[in-house]
Amino acid sequence: MNDIKVYVSNSLQKLEGWVENNHYKGYEPFDGLSSFLRPLTLNNLLLERILQQAIRQSPVNLRPLLGVSKKDSTKGRGYFAWGFLKMYKITNDEKYKKKAELCLDWLTANKSPMHETYSWGNHFEYASRGGRIRLYEPTIVWTSLIGQVFLDAYELLQDEKYLKTAIGITDWILSVPREKTKNGDCLSYTYGTQGSIHNSNMLGAAMLARTGRITGRKELLQVAKTSMEYSCHRQLKSGGWYYGDAEKYHWIDNFHTGYKLDSLKCYIENSGDKDYQGNLQIGLEYFIDHFFEKDGTPRYYDNRKFPIDIQCASQAITTLVYFSDLKEECLDIGKKVAVWTIKNMQDPEGYFYYRIYPFFTAKAPMIHWGQATMYLALSHLLGKL
Repeated sequence: MNDIKVYVSNSLQKLEGWVENNHYKGYEPFDGLSSFLRPLTLNNLLLERILQQAIRQSPVNLRPLLGVSKKDSTKGRGYFAWGFLKMYKITNDEKYKKKAELCLDWLTANKSPMHETYSWGNHFEYASRGGRIRLYEPTIVWTSLIGQVFLDAYELLQDEKYLKTAIGITDWILSVPREKTKNGDCLSYTYGTQGSIHNSNMLGAAMLARTGRITGRKELLQVAKTSMEYSCHRQLKSGGWYYGDAEKYHWIDNFHTGYKLDSLKCYIENSGDKDYQGNLQIGLEYFIDHFFEKDGTPRYYDNRKFPIDIQCASQAITTLVYFSDLKEECLDIGKKVAVWTIKNMQDPEGYFYYRIYPFFTAKAPMIHWGQATMYLALSHLLGKL
């Protein structure tokens, strides 16, 4: 145990040094539309997706050649704040408290300019099967995850300003569209149009439930209940969840499953609602059975290993540690994933590689996707060692 503790601690220190030397900036998998080649896509969604994917999937990092610069990341800054809060709790070292506060202040100052209430989006535009997400357009995924950080800050540091921000976040979540069905309502992925995606719906519900418990606002718990009903009713008999119900979203991957499980556990713990305890149990078993090799290698999809993705590794560690109070096996698997990832995906400079493919490794340093998520994951694990 002590050897693993030292191993994880040393990895964290190297990562922290790299991040600070790079001023919290880096690339992201989907930042390709920042390239000077974008005008050649003629505002065509398919061509934009091709450009974005070409840059994303290249074995060589084409971004410096194509004018894509390292950028700030709101979700990245949120995850670093989350990790620093955990390190402060572990070490009681004031430097981590200060680092967390600086990240939280940055987030407050850099909320989306599109809305009065607190919400966050990307520092780049993005094209997907679901359409375009504009610069700074907030998503419920980023906003809900950052919201959890502000709640952690409030509970640990006892500063009311963090709770005030969290309440503002829930006001924004309540304002997004909802798909209303006879089996629950689905919070939209984005503000402008309805996008029914399970992980974003459940992340929003978790944020509402936790804030509802703290503030006593019944409306938050009521909306969270209908959202969880929507996604739990649509859970597959196997225990997995598709990304979304539409046929184009019929895949099951590692890190989105982790989001769903974390969110459902958070909802149950904060609402006291045990109706979906069975969903949680079969979902966790599915996660353990389908997403890990015996040596700790994290699989991307439930039915195949490659690509080995750093966000799958980091979210797997975070989820496994979070569930270790319910199932002891989770911590053992989490430690295996962490050791494998540090050994195989951390560069000597301290940052983590993006992906491992069968015949090459994509080493571009992704700031939120790899560095921030791994900082949170390893700090979370360190607190259990």
